[in-house]
Amino acid sequence: MPKVSVDIPQELLNDLNEHVGDNKKFVTQADAIRTAIRKLLDQMDSIDRRHGRIEE
Repeated sequence: MPKVSVDIPQELLNDLNEHVGDNKKFVTQADAIRTAIRKLLDQMDSIDRRHGRIEE
């Protein structure tokens, strides 16, 4: 799997880390970030469909 590095504001990382760890929604930061990217891309696809930019 390719690796990507990003710079993000500390407050965003702090918010992310509140959802990462034992007995929380995500096991790792990477898992949380992958899930967020997938959700964003799904939302963008939905917007593109509504605007006729994606053919069914």
